[in-house]
Amino acid sequence: MDNLSDTLKKLKITAADRTDDSLEGCLDCLLQALTQNNMETSEKIQGSGILQVFASLLIPQSSCTAKVANVIAEIAKNEFMRIPCVDAGLISPLVQLLNSKDQEVLLQTGRALGNICYDSHEGRSAVDQAGGAQIVVDHLRSLCSKTDPASEKLLTVFCGMLMNYSNENDSLQAQLINMGVIPTLVKLLGIHCQNAALTEMCLVAFGNLAELESSKEQFASTNIAEELVKLFKKQIEHDKREMVFEVLAPLAENDAIKLQLVESGLVECLLEIVQQKVDSDKEEDIAELKTASDLMVLLLLGDESMQKLFEGGKGNVFQRVLSWIPSNNHQLQLAGALAIANFARNDGNCIHMVDNGIVEKLMDLLDRHVEDGNVTVQHAALSALRNLAIPVVNKAKMLSAGVTEAVLKFLKSEMPPVQFKLLGTLRMLIDAQEAAEQLGKNVKLVERLVEWCEAKDHAGVMGESNRLLSALIRHSKSKDVIKTIVQSGGIKHLVTMATSEHVIMQNEALVALALIAALELGTAEKDLESAQLVQILHRLLADERSAPEIKYNSMVLICALMGSESLHKKVQDLAFLDVVSKLRSHENKSVAQQASLTEQRLAVES
Repeated sequence: MDNLSDTLKKLKITAADRTDDSLEGCLDCLLQALTQNNMETSEKIQGSGILQVFASLLIPQSSCTAKVANVIAEIAKNEFMRIPCVDAGLISPLVQLLNSKDQEVLLQTGRALGNICYDSHEGRSAVDQAGGAQIVVDHLRSLCSKTDPASEKLLTVFCGMLMNYSNENDSLQAQLINMGVIPTLVKLLGIHCQNAALTEMCLVAFGNLAELESSKEQFASTNIAEELVKLFKKQIEHDKREMVFEVLAPLAENDAIKLQLVESGLVECLLEIVQQKVDSDKEEDIAELKTASDLMVLLLLGDESMQKLFEGGKGNVFQRVLSWIPSNNHQLQLAGALAIANFARNDGNCIHMVDNGIVEKLMDLLDRHVEDGNVTVQHAALSALRNLAIPVVNKAKMLSAGVTEAVLKFLKSEMPPVQFKLLGTLRMLIDAQEAAEQLGKNVKLVERLVEWCEAKDHAGVMGESNRLLSALIRHSKSKDVIKTIVQSGGIKHLVTMATSEHVIMQNEALVALALIAALELGTAEKDLESAQLVQILHRLLADERSAPEIKYNSMVLICALMGSESLHKKVQDLAFLDVVSKLRSHENKSVAQQASLTEQRLAVES
């Protein structure tokens, strides 16, 4: 270390004289000291004030320039040295050196800038201001096709430098994308796929850029899908495949790229991995199985990619995914059920799947997860059943297959995601009067729905419970169902639902309440009164923002409530005639007509 102090003193003197030979000796000494103990040597360099001297040594015509850049690259490996390098004014001369024709100078300069940028806002900002990124992108473009070892080494360093420059920085990533770096990197990957270090650097750069939404369109206009699938097929080691996966996942969020990946044969690779890893209990194999099956499900989220893989229900991929559902592997059961939910996104696919026995497979799967089951599998299987129940022709088939019974086994679940899907599935199934009546008289179900109508922490569960209560009344039109709901305390929730911010829910509530008033007013009047229904209807009619159908159904309901003495009195107390008479001139004909009828009824009854 005493030697080092002498070297630093000598370096200051020789730097002033610019005697290249002695300068070179001093730099060699520094590099040797850095190799032996980088941190301690860097601290000494910082303390000596020599950093400012380096700025004057970074000149294109000197034979020592590459070594000076190398010393800077080495000291900038230490986090504490990056800001001092910026403060010493090293960035601007380093960026100037990027215009050099000397390959060694370019290599060491790229390393120095890359290390200074690593995790350093100040470093990145200085390189940005000096315009370094554009010069490096231009170098990548011009060197891209060269496959000699020196060029490949330089390409690797430049890729690394851009990666450090833009890592986790959206605005700098966007800057690189605008400079057109993506097509260049994709081309690099294709040409240099035999070079492991460069390939790895490209992948990390892709992973960086692919997170940004604006990058997806640029990626979609290249042959990235084909290149990545080609690269993926070559990888034997788990770590290397993991790196490709990390790029594929964010890219596969884009529908155009989903289709390209499917057309490039990614799905076959994924199915092969699943087959190879399914019985392994090694941690890395389990992780890879999860990644592959998750990616498979993601590819099915695109309409075109999904339809291509469905192939009318005859496709190999669809059949393989079906075979995951009865598997004993929870991850595959989950992926299989999610895949079916994704295939079930149009009526044709849903009808075909129900006709070919998919419902029974899903019910068997649910059966295996009733007691202490896997919540994610329950949620996925219920999602698939809900989607399959959307086409009208499937409802009766699914009811006769026993889907409601299978779903009701999960009524005791305390998991909101499972509750939400359970409610959605039942709501989809009860278009038929008979099914609605059967479920609406199920006291356990109705009591649970009333309980969930108060799940304020889970808006989805609360909304679906209200909608299912209303649907049970609307589809069954049954006095028994209404009595069950009244006895379970459900009326107040339907009245609250009439004030929802969603017109569709308001409307469903008003129609259900009108049926209650028409069929079982005597049973429900106390609850309707204590829930302040009449006051709410007055507000809905007086509010100019209420949709026409809300005004119409509110007036229908007012007329139905006149059969109750206590509710009739509430209507008279609130001067409904004024509000209703104004609606006779409403631009919606149905509203205007109903206003006239309601006005006559109110006038007669008063």
